[in-house]
Amino acid sequence: MATQINNKALHTYLLRLADSSLTMGQRLAEWCGHGPYLEEDVALTNVSLDLIGHAQIFYQLAVALSDDSQTADDLAFLRDSHEYRNPIITELPKGDFAYTTLKQYFIDVFSVQLYQALSKSSYEPLSLAAQKALMEVKYHLKRSEAWVERLSLSTDEAKVRMQKALNDLWFYTPELFETDAALNELIEQGVIADLLALKTKWNEQVKTLLQRCQLEIPESGWVATGGLAGEHSEHLGYMLAEMQFLQRAYPGCEW
Repeated sequence: MATQINNKALHTYLLRLADSSLTMGQRLAEWCGHGPYLEEDVALTNVSLDLIGHAQIFYQLAVALSDDSQTADDLAFLRDSHEYRNPIITELPKGDFAYTTLKQYFIDVFSVQLYQALSKSSYEPLSLAAQKALMEVKYHLKRSEAWVERLSLSTDEAKVRMQKALNDLWFYTPELFETDAALNELIEQGVIADLLALKTKWNEQVKTLLQRCQLEIPESGWVATGGLAGEHSEHLGYMLAEMQFLQRAYPGCEW
């Protein structure tokens, strides 16, 4: 007899996937017209559009599990910051190009490993969505990994900026792998990925590149947390105020 899936827990997890992709995509969109050169400007914008597309897919899956009349647009544009379930790292300001590059690399490694695991989900709609997203995030990782290496091993200024970005971002990454009792139940059922297993793989892959790039992982006992429970930095509120303005000012508008 098949085990009953906890739809409420799965709905929350789908929001986590969607909110993470949306906030990352929105931050990358801020580079449009400000990239270091034209080709990279276009590349950053394309990655942003991919991530926003992933967000739409996951929001639609969440809507399908909900009993209310909310649409994917409602979930993206009509929720307040405390209702978002993304990890804090995705909402942080874009910073300089080194900061964006390293943040994107951390997320790309996580996304490739995550979607590979979710492609085997026992919940078929999630499996199919992950398979589609995986094709795109593999390209994202190839690109961001090359940039991390290129910047770290180039000029003294670029190396300093990359090390500063690592010092600032490293302690936001553990939150990517946080779970709770409801998610652990979904993991046991094979519905979602085993995040603790992913953490081990993520650390191995990321630390190998950082060592090759001669970057030093900072030491600290501080770790960011709270985003997955709706406790966010002030940065998310400012982002949503800009991102949601049209939909809130003109409810139901289409363009």
